[in-house]
Amino acid sequence: MAKRIQTYEAPGITVTFDPEVCIHSGNCVRGLPMVFDVKRKRWIQPEHATPEEVASQIRKCPSGALQYTLHDKAKD
Repeated sequence: MAKRIQTYEAPGITVTFDPEVCIHSGNCVRGLPMVFDVKRKRWIQPEHATPEEVASQIRKCPSGALQYTLHDKAKD
């Protein structure tokens, strides 16, 4: 059974994670541990950093399992 894409939202950003694509490089956890913590049930908490910091770390994901959408600040 295929796993679903996980979605995590915070003011200014929506983060998605596809566990089928992840190669477990650990870049996310090492780079921004307050946002990415596999020991938590809700392991991605984008509200713990600025949307720009989260986006910057996600761009370092080698597999593309992590993606993001920045929200228009006027809409938040």
